Amino acid sequence: MHYYQFNIGDYLSHTKHLDAMEDLAYRRLLDLYYLHERPLNSGIASVARQIGMREYEIEVKSVLEEFFHLSKDGWINDRANKEIKHFRSKIDQASRAGKASAERRMSARSTDVQPTNNQEPITNNQSYICPPDGEPKATKLPECDHKAVIELYHQNLPTMRRVEVWNETRAGYLRQRWREVAVELAQAQDITASDVLNWWGEFFQSVGKSRFLTGRVNSKDGRAFVADLEWILKPSNFAKIVEGKYHGNN
Repeated sequence: MHYYQFNIGDYLSHTKHLDAMEDLAYRRLLDLYYLHERPLNSGIASVARQIGMREYEIEVKSVLEEFFHLSKDGWINDRANKEIKHFRSKIDQASRAGKASAERRMSARSTDVQPTNNQEPITNNQSYICPPDGEPKATKLPECDHKAVIELYHQNLPTMRRVEVWNETRAGYLRQRWREVAVELAQAQDITASDVLNWWGEFFQSVGKSRFLTGRVNSKDGRAFVADLEWILKPSNFAKIVEGKYHGNN
């Protein structure tokens, strides 16, 4: 998880007795827990090193013993586990709804195409594409958060080309892909921008697992292809990535 709910009042009521370093340790421990969605290493020194607090093992140990409990798998936080379970449930539900929606659209595509005078087909699917100037006024979908998506791209794919220029062409690609994803997720339930951003975080993690897209495979001429965000966002490329066509043996 790259995003999780943070209730300031609830947090303060449970942590007001902590000193500055204990408070810092707790926040970093929570971030680490949510990021990897699994129990923390049982070794205090190892956990302290992971959160960059090697010199504060005593504070880390104190926080772990108060807010976590040690199991055979490592240090567990029950509240975080509940949030992670809820998050995974939403993702699974949205995925099932998305597949069902895709099947309905594929079925409709063969019956809903109507020719115009200039012989260019117009399909119902065109309603899923966001216009270049942004979201329609009447939509209930969350607006495209360009900055957050770019940050997720840089965070999850640090070896790939960084975005230095964000022009209207690239912004248009992202708005279209954002809307397509949001429409799919909204089939299951009302969504927020955080729900869409969670999807993008998972998507970029999937991109990072492709040896081809990340330049870990050389072509016959000895050069490696490395994708960038604009290439990823182009309709055909995006669809192939989602379908896993770049995640084979290569």
